[in-house]
Amino acid sequence: MDQAELTTDQVLRRDIPWETYMTTKLITGTCLQLLRRYDKRSESYRAQLLEDDGPAYALVFVNILRDIFKEETVEYVLALIDEMLTANPKRARLFHDESLANEDTYEPFLIGGGMAVLLNDNFQKSQSNFRFWFCHLRLHECRKMVALLLVFKSMKCIDIGLLGKGNWFIQEKCCKILSLIVSVRPKTSDSSKRGFTTIDDVLKGLVDWLCVQLKKPSHPTRGIPIAINCLAALLKEPLVRSSFVQADGVKLLVPLITPASTQQSIQLLYETCLCIWLLSYYEPAIEYLATSRTLPRLIDVVKFSTKEKVVRVVILTFRNLLPKGTFGAQMVDLGLPQIVQSLKSQAWSDEVRALYPKMGENCDIVASHYLSRKSQIFIGIRSAGEICLGILDSCIFVGLKWCCPGT
Repeated sequence: MDQAELTTDQVLRRDIPWETYMTTKLITGTCLQLLRRYDKRSESYRAQLLEDDGPAYALVFVNILRDIFKEETVEYVLALIDEMLTANPKRARLFHDESLANEDTYEPFLIGGGMAVLLNDNFQKSQSNFRFWFCHLRLHECRKMVALLLVFKSMKCIDIGLLGKGNWFIQEKCCKILSLIVSVRPKTSDSSKRGFTTIDDVLKGLVDWLCVQLKKPSHPTRGIPIAINCLAALLKEPLVRSSFVQADGVKLLVPLITPASTQQSIQLLYETCLCIWLLSYYEPAIEYLATSRTLPRLIDVVKFSTKEKVVRVVILTFRNLLPKGTFGAQMVDLGLPQIVQSLKSQAWSDEVRALYPKMGENCDIVASHYLSRKSQIFIGIRSAGEICLGILDSCIFVGLKWCCPGT
C-alpha cells in the first residue's frame, strides 16, 4: 500500500516483532515488558497504564524512534503516540517529565522518526554545509553519526544533494506530534544542554516544513490541512511568528480564507482564521495583512458563515485590527458596522454575543469619525468645484469647510 494513503488504524493492525528487537539488543528487557503490557490492548486499559506510568512509556517510544530505523516499526510507534495524544492531548506533557531530563526528546522526531526532510534544506544549500556538520558530528557518539548517515542515505543527499521525497505518513505524524510536544513544553525548560536539539532549531525546522507544505503539498488532500493544524498550535510562539513572516508565509494563508460548507473545509477555514488572529498580535504580519486581500475575505466569511467558532475567531481578529492603521476605514467601507448589527440579532452563544457590544461600539466610533471626515472632504471637493464655476467666488476655505464671509 502507498504510505501516503496509510491510516493509523491500518498501521496499528501490524504485528511488530518486539522479542527480536530485544534479542538484537535494540530494546531492553524492561522496554519489552512495557510494550507487552501496552501493545494490542483496549483503549481503557492503555489509558490506565499511561495514568500510572506515562513517562516510562514516553521514554520507551522515544528510545525506539531513536534506535530503530525499520520503516514499518517507526510508523507503528508514531501511530501509537498519535493515538495516545489524539485521545488526550495533555499527555504530550509526558515527554517533558523530569525522568526524561537526560533525553533529547525532540531529536528522534526530527531524525530517527523520519522528519529529516526538515533538515534537508539546510544540507542541500551547499556541500560545505554538509562537510561542516559531518566533521562536527564525528565528535559525538557513533550512534548519532550512524543514524544521520542512514538518514542522509535515505534522502540521497550525500552524493547528489537531491531533496528526499520521504514517507508522508511518517512526516505527517512527526510534525503533528512534535508540534504538540513543543506547544506544551515548560517555559523554564533548558534546551541549551550540550548535544541536545535546541527549541529554536525545532521551531525553525517546523516552520520551514510547514511553508513547504503550504506552497507545494506532499499529499494532495492532507498536506495543507496538517500544515494549518500545526501552524495554529505553534503561532503563539514569538519565534514561529517571526520565522513564518520572514519566510513570506502570510500570503500562503490568504487564499484559504473563503466561506466553507463541508465539515472538513469548515475546520480548515477555522484553523486558518485562527492563524490570522494569532498573527494579528504581530506588527510585521499586520503590515502585510493591510496590503493584501485578507480583510475583504474575512468580511465574506463573517457574512456567510454559520459556524459559531469561525465567526468568533474572525470577530476577535477584527477587534485586534480595528485600531491599526487604515483597517478601521477599510472595515467601514466594507460594511462591517452593518454586519455587526446583523450578527447581534442572530442566535449565538453568550460567549459570542459578549464580543458584539464592544465590537459594535468600536465600529460605531470608527464609522462616525470616518464617515464624518469623508463627508467633510466631499463638501470641500464639491464647494471647490462650485468656486471654479464662479458660484461661490466670495467664499473662503477654512480647514475642511468652505465658509462665506458674514456667515
